[in-house]
Amino acid sequence: MAQRIGKQTLLLISSPSIIGYAAVGAKQEKIGPLAGYFDYLSDDSSFGEKTWEKSEIFLQKKAIELALQKCGKKEEQMDYLFAGDLLNQCISSAYVARELQTPFFGLYGACSTMSESLCLAGMFVDSKLAEHCIAATSSHFCSAERQFRYPLEYGGQRPPTAQWTVTGSGACVVASSCKAPFLRAVTIGTVTDFGVTDIGNMGAAMAPAAAKTITQFFQDTATKPDDYDLILTGDLGFVGSRLFERLMQEDGYPLANIHNDCGLMIYDRSKQDVHAGGSGCGCAASVLCSFILPQIACQRLKNVLFMATGALMSPTSTQQGESIPGIAHLIHLSAFPYQEEVK
Repeated sequence: MAQRIGKQTLLLISSPSIIGYAAVGAKQEKIGPLAGYFDYLSDDSSFGEKTWEKSEIFLQKKAIELALQKCGKKEEQMDYLFAGDLLNQCISSAYVARELQTPFFGLYGACSTMSESLCLAGMFVDSKLAEHCIAATSSHFCSAERQFRYPLEYGGQRPPTAQWTVTGSGACVVASSCKAPFLRAVTIGTVTDFGVTDIGNMGAAMAPAAAKTITQFFQDTATKPDDYDLILTGDLGFVGSRLFERLMQEDGYPLANIHNDCGLMIYDRSKQDVHAGGSGCGCAASVLCSFILPQIACQRLKNVLFMATGALMSPTSTQQGESIPGIAHLIHLSAFPYQEEVK
């Protein structure tokens, strides 16, 4: 059973395992530096569908199907599906759940949804409320542009601080197992608002939330950055990552040497026109499921703090002049279960 320590952190004493995981992407991801680690990539960003929204449904469903195949499990063995996306009413996830017929928790944490879904899946398995859970999310460049900015046909110019929404999805199957990667602890974030109003600078809006959550984790666990092999945020991009590192330095937690960001890893900014990097629910999810989890499974990385970040805004709120709040949820991923390392 989970043990609460400090203000916002839960130790998952049974150390649930991610027994299956998969990442799916499209054309832009296929020419990025992590392409070789994806389970499925397509040159066609529509995936043969008639609308961008249906394309995103395909993305998430494909990621879940592949994750289940890789761990030898079936849809009917899943107790709960924790999933969300960026679209109104989380329609991508809802329509995937309609097909799976798995009990469904629809989540909205913006780009933090992958860490939010993994936190909940881990908590359910650790507390014996479920044996198998799926955590998944997705995003699509074209569906996000239509909803949050302008139709692609408009051809609006993006500022240098803007990020490119990843057309991708990641899915994890969480269950009790003796194999890594293990979920060791979770820290649930609080909504943080530094008054940023620029919708072209999501990184700056989310960085304070990331700093607040990870600082709380260090305080709750009495650990420090050097205790971990990698601190991975997503998706702060170039601007947000630099701000995050500066905020952490000011708080007495220098971590520039072990910090990386999913928005900087998934694309090559020198060769791909993505401005400040990648973003979207599918960014952190696909980087985690394609590259990071295999590194933990083979013990190249032993202890990782994964913290996806989200900007909690809508087109209506920004048009009304509202600021953009941020949220960040943290998961301690390890090559070793909690009991083993404690002993």
